[in-house]
Amino acid sequence: MLEIKHLKKHFGGVKAVDGSNFTVKEKTITALIGPNGAGKSTVFNLVSGILKADSGEIHFKKKEITNWQPEKISNLGISRLFQQPTLFSNLTVQENLLLALEKEDTKFWKNLAGKNNVSKEQKQLVKKTLELVSMEKFEQKLARELSFGQKRLVELARAILKPHSFLMLDEPVGGVNPKIRKEIATILLRLKKQGETILLIEHDMNFTLGIADTVIVMDEGKVIAEGKPKSIKKNPKVLEAYLGE
Repeated sequence: MLEIKHLKKHFGGVKAVDGSNFTVKEKTITALIGPNGAGKSTVFNLVSGILKADSGEIHFKKKEITNWQPEKISNLGISRLFQQPTLFSNLTVQENLLLALEKEDTKFWKNLAGKNNVSKEQKQLVKKTLELVSMEKFEQKLARELSFGQKRLVELARAILKPHSFLMLDEPVGGVNPKIRKEIATILLRLKKQGETILLIEHDMNFTLGIADTVIVMDEGKVIAEGKPKSIKKNPKVLEAYLGE
């Protein structure tokens, strides 16, 4: 579904992504791992259009999308969960999720002002998605009243709710407690069973190796290993670069 070819992005003398190649197969969970500064988030930013590649190609569903605008990439069906919280703190959980259903933000704000009505179908879809992440009881809570872990679940729900065919998750369990970490693992495995394609970055190795079908390891901007979790665990290059062994 996603193919990265000879992708490069340099920041001055720093080779953040240095000729990386990998593919993400449809209906799988693929994990992109590596030490800090390996280039993982830069790859995410290049795929989602936030950064422009120096060279190389990005293909999504056999269509080249290299250096497209973020809005165009998003509308093509790529939905992303960011590493840092991005909820609107003064809006309710429901309102934050309804925003994901609108292609134009201005339409949403008109709805909030009472100039248009949010449809019954949209509200039902929001409720169903909140049920998926066990957050339906918090639908009318303001985002600022939620714990960090609860916000993460709502952000995950928002990424799922946005019309998409490909999910990119940047550290979905970073900073959450073990209970929510387990809930998110269950959610992602359920989504894969339903036919979702997921690419994730995550530093929690136990979480990553427990749910991923394929693991891609980066170090200093390059892909140094790729394979099943069992083989990655034993790979000498991975142990040296990522685990420090």
